[in-house]
Amino acid sequence: MSTDEHAERFTLLRPLLFTIVYEILGSVTESDDVLQNSYLRWAEVDLARVRDTKSYLARLVTRQALNALRASARRREEYVGSWLPEPLLLEENDASADVLLAESVSMAMLVLLETLTPDERAVFVLREVFGFEYHDIAAAVGKSVATVRQVAHRAREHVRARRRRFEPVDAATTARIIEQFMTAAATGDLAGLLALLAPDVAWTADSGGKTTAARRPVVGAEKVAAVLVNLFRLGRPGDLRIERVNCNNTPAMVLRGERLEGVFLIEIAGGRITNFYAIRNPDKLLAVAAPRQISR
Repeated sequence: MSTDEHAERFTLLRPLLFTIVYEILGSVTESDDVLQNSYLRWAEVDLARVRDTKSYLARLVTRQALNALRASARRREEYVGSWLPEPLLLEENDASADVLLAESVSMAMLVLLETLTPDERAVFVLREVFGFEYHDIAAAVGKSVATVRQVAHRAREHVRARRRRFEPVDAATTARIIEQFMTAAATGDLAGLLALLAPDVAWTADSGGKTTAARRPVVGAEKVAAVLVNLFRLGRPGDLRIERVNCNNTPAMVLRGERLEGVFLIEIAGGRITNFYAIRNPDKLLAVAAPRQISR
C-alpha cells in the first residue's frame, strides 16, 4: 500500500479523529500533537490487515489521547486558578445541525467531563457521542468488554446527574442578546448589562496565573457586571476591539487590544446570559487563529 493511501484515509477521517481527541483532552494544541503522533504510527501500518479504518484509527488516537491526558494530570493539579478547556474556534453553525455533537463540544460539557477519570471520559465519549461498539472501545482503552460496560454505565450516570439540560437557543434570540451585550459593553451601559444577566449568572476565568483574572468563579449579576466593567474598561471606548465568533458551538467574543486579551464564551438560557467562560491564559489562545472542522 502506498503512503498516499495512508494519507488519504487519515485525511478523510481527520475531523472525526480530531473531535474524539479534543473531547478527551479539552485541548486543541494537544489534540494536534496527538494526531501528528498517531499519523506517524498509522503510516507504518500494513493496510491489508485493516478491516475497518474508522474503528482502527479511533482506537489508535484514543490510546494516544489517554497517554497525553495522564501525562498532563500533574500539570492540571498544579494549575493556578480555574482550569478551562481551550476554546475551539468553529465556522459559524458548524455543529448546529447535529444537536448531540453541539452539546458534546460545549464548554459546559467539557468542564463536566473533567470530573471523570481518564478511562471514564474516553469510554463516555466513544460510546455516548460517537456510538462505537463496546469491543472497539475495549481495544482502545485496554480493558475487557465487561469492564468497559461497567465504566460506561458509571460515567453515564455521573454525567446525567450533573449535566444541565442542553437547549440550543434559536439564532434570532442569540443574535439579539449578543448584539445588546456588545453594545452595552462598548458604551458602558451598566443597567443594560444587568438586564441581560441572569440573577445567578456565573463568570469562570482561566488565566493560569499569567494575566489578571479572578481565580475563583464569580456568581451573581451585580458581581459579574462589576467584572465586566473592569475587563472591558467601559469608560474608555476604542481601547479594545470586540469580535463575535463561534467557539464550541457557543456565541463567543474575541477581545483584542494591543494583543489578544481573551476569548469569552457566553451561554444563554431563558432569554438571559447564564454563564461566561473567560479564557485568558495566552497559551490557550494560540489555536484561535483558524477555525477547525469537527464531525462524528
